[in-house]
Amino acid sequence: MDIVYSTITDFDAWIFLARQVEPIFGPMADELDFQDALKQAISSCTAFCIRSEPKKDNHRLIGGVVISREANEIAWLAVSQEDRGKGYGRRLTEFAISKLNQRKNIFVQTFDRSVCEGEPARKLYLDFGFADFKDGGPNPAGVPTVIMQLEPLKTN
Repeated sequence: MDIVYSTITDFDAWIFLARQVEPIFGPMADELDFQDALKQAISSCTAFCIRSEPKKDNHRLIGGVVISREANEIAWLAVSQEDRGKGYGRRLTEFAISKLNQRKNIFVQTFDRSVCEGEPARKLYLDFGFADFKDGGPNPAGVPTVIMQLEPLKTN
């Protein structure tokens, strides 16, 4: 399955995905600010997704990632509950990094090492070379976060 630019027809599937991660990310799906930011990311071609195989009346996202080129960061990444542990998060992270400026620091906010539920996300970013940079404070769910940084690629 390919990673593709998300379209507005994916919006409801993004909201469904957001609902799955709200217990640890905090409220999003019904938040107008989140919905507006998502629509903006879709329209500015900074939202990417992996779609499930088309089924009758069933369109869902296996996973999605939103980047910010201005901040050079992975702004949001999630994989559906039923598809976690299958390498989709790794593929989305690799894709997101490829769309950002690798000559500068790349940032991502993720869960602090004290958050057991956040271990898979932390491990994913650590595997790509990200390192803790600074405290990110609690997210909207009250879960401690950290800002991680990936240093620029060294060129000769």
